[in-house]
Amino acid sequence: MTPQELRAFCLSFNAAVEDFPFSPEISVFKVRGKLFALSHLDARPLKANLKCDPDEAVRLRGEYEGLIVPGWHMNKRRWNTVTVDGDLPDQLVRELIEDSYDLVVAGLPRADRLRLDRP
Repeated sequence: MTPQELRAFCLSFNAAVEDFPFSPEISVFKVRGKLFALSHLDARPLKANLKCDPDEAVRLRGEYEGLIVPGWHMNKRRWNTVTVDGDLPDQLVRELIEDSYDLVVAGLPRADRLRLDRP
C-alpha cells in the first residue's frame, strides 16, 4: 500500500477527516473528532497506528511478528503499529484500518453514531 492509497482509504469512510494536530508531517485520521489511524505518510517504511481489539492485537503481533507491533506512543493494549508497505497483504491492511474505524465508531455517543448512518 502506498501513502496515497493509505490516505485515500482512510478518507473513504463516512465522516472521516485528515487532521495535523501533532505536526505537519503526521496525518491523523478521525471520525467525529476521534482518532482511528495515524501515520507519517513520508516515512519509510510506511507505518500506521491502528486501534484494535486487545485480544486480536496480541494475536496479530504473534502472527505477523515485526510487521505488527504494539502501538508506538499509544496505549499498547488497544493500538498496533502496522507496517503497511511491507510484507502484509494489502487486503489485511485494509481490514485492519476498517476494524479500527469500526471500533472508534462503536465508542461514539449514540447521537453521533446515528448521524453517521444518515445519508
